[in-house]
Formats: sequence, C-alpha cells, structure tokens
Amino acid sequence: MARPRQFDEDRAIDIAMRVFWAKGYAATSTDDLCEATGLKRSSLYNTFTSKHRLFTLALTRYMDTKTTALLETLDADTPIRERLRTVLRTAVDDELTGSDGCLVVNSIMELARTDRDVARLLSADADRRTAALRTVIHAGQRTGELDPDRDPLALANFVTATVGGLRVSARSGATPQTLESIMETAISAL
Repeated sequence: MARPRQFDEDRAIDIAMRVFWAKGYAATSTDDLCEATGLKRSSLYNTFTSKHRLFTLALTRYMDTKTTALLETLDADTPIRERLRTVLRTAVDDELTGSDGCLVVNSIMELARTDRDVARLLSADADRRTAALRTVIHAGQRTGELDPDRDPLALANFVTATVGGLRVSARSGATPQTLESIMETAISAL
C-alpha cells in the first residue's frame, strides 16, 4: 500500500515559486528546491515529475495571483485613468521595494524564446491581461474619460508594454523620479 503524502503540494509550489523568482529557472537547482521545500529529491520528482513541471506550476500560480490583483484593480470603483495609474504604480512600487522583480518579466527574458510550454503560458496570461485592459479602456472611452478615437487594443498593449518597460528600467537602475516620469507620460498618452 502506498504511503500518504506528508506535505502540502500547494505550499511546496509557493515555496518553489519564490526560489525560481529569486534565482531564475536555469540558476535554480533541484538541490535548491529540495532545501527550500524540505522535500527529498524522490518526493519532489514523484509529485511534480520534473523541475520544469514544478516551474510551470509555480509560474501559473504567480500569474493567477498577479492577474487576479490586476483584475481587482481594474474593477475598482474609481475613475478609469486612476485605475490605469494604479496598474503602473504597482509595477514601479514592486520594483522599488527591493523585490525580485516580476516572475513573468523574468521568465519572458529567460525562457520565452526557447521554451514553448513557458511561452504558451506567458502568452495566455498576456492575452488575459490585455483583454481586461482593453475592456476597461473601452469603457473609459464610452464615458469620455479617455480619448474615444484611439484603438483600445493598441492602448491596452501600450499599457502592458509600459509596465514591462518600467520593470526593466527599474532593474537597470532608473531612479524613482525617472520611473515616475515614465508613468505619468504614459498616463497622459491615454
């Protein structure tokens, strides 16, 4: 008879997510994951089958959490321009608080061109975020808060690109003032 698992898979995925987020996929070893989760190598592989599978589960968990937060921000009962400013502000604040950046941006930079499975996950998440942004932007155009003559999908893509750009700029040493300026320029462009 098989022995029951003695650990919480969700907790192990959360811990692995933090390790991958801090170190990146390639730099994270199985030993790193075992040490962080407290699992033996055999338990790790019996449960998750591979480092890659554990990474995709961790990335999916991260994207679900962050996209849910984005959707809540976009659904707030505030002016639409303020909702979009909050989206950009969140990216700036995340980067300035000394975090490990954004696991999505990190994964795009490290794996999107070489790993089809990861690229597919990232693309699906980007589509979900872009659709939500487009919907809110279109609503802002209907109420007169945003320029109705602009393509809402193009503006949604612009906001997404600006978020990524803010994160990469922060990582490359941009000052808080520079990031603030980029954010405000993006808001005024809407």
